[in-house]
Amino acid sequence: MLLERFGFRAMGSPCQIQLWGESRSTLEPVFRRCAEEIQRLEHKFSRYRADSLASRIKASAGDPNGIEVDDETALLLDFAATAHTESGGRFDPTSGVLRRIWDFKSNRLPSSDEIALVLPLVGWQEIVWERPRLVLPRTGMELDFGGFVKEYAADRVAELCRSLGVHAGLVDLGGDLAVVGPHPGGDPWLIGIRDPRSPERAIARVAVSQGGLATSGDYERFIIVDGERYPHIMDPRTGQSFRDGPACVSVVAPLCLLAGVTSTIAMLHEENEAGPFLAELGLSHLTIDQAGRIRGDAVVLEPSAAA
Repeated sequence: MLLERFGFRAMGSPCQIQLWGESRSTLEPVFRRCAEEIQRLEHKFSRYRADSLASRIKASAGDPNGIEVDDETALLLDFAATAHTESGGRFDPTSGVLRRIWDFKSNRLPSSDEIALVLPLVGWQEIVWERPRLVLPRTGMELDFGGFVKEYAADRVAELCRSLGVHAGLVDLGGDLAVVGPHPGGDPWLIGIRDPRSPERAIARVAVSQGGLATSGDYERFIIVDGERYPHIMDPRTGQSFRDGPACVSVVAPLCLLAGVTSTIAMLHEENEAGPFLAELGLSHLTIDQAGRIRGDAVVLEPSAAA
């Protein structure tokens, strides 16, 4: 058995699928099917494509008749609705409109007037969602699937690999991970967790044998204004950058979709509340606070031990 790595770029991120098999030639057809599935989902849910479902949903905003969606999209919307309710509004797929006023390349904070103008367009509770019909009541509203479709795609690809007879592998879509299965001998995959203040190096590693792992951090995009750090973690309830959370959260869950959304929600908790929130959910996790302290019940190994 050989471990083959297939690198590519999708959904705006560097990606890699690692698969165990007899040879690269036997695994290449599996990888091609995986790539096709990722491309299908990217085309369907991308906000950058005029012909995508996401763009059609955006175009329907303000139409009282709304738009009908397919079963796959309905499942994602059901998940989003549950996540919004259970998170107290911290997870909100309508919050993508905040990109209009938060430009993390400008080193400029939006004014209170700008926030007040856009904030009425944020609010899943305003959406009318009655399968299969989705109604965005206000012109200018949109749904941003970017907060969870990459994780969903990782789960889909892992399941696709298993259905094609590959049972040992790892799907990595820009850091959102889904395990096809452990290494052939049963050993887990060892996943490096970035140091949020030195992202080029791993501060710890987590062992994962099944399910998915996702990490959210305040280091991915941020601006510094008057010496203060403003991360890209947006609180949809206020329209503001959320600055009181941990530096990084990693979650292990039965699905990458669940891990990704939960890690995002945890980042929108006060620093000392994120860990207890995850513990109450019963999900294995690792948090790194602003001082660099590591906490959580995920299996943590020193980077050198996992080399």
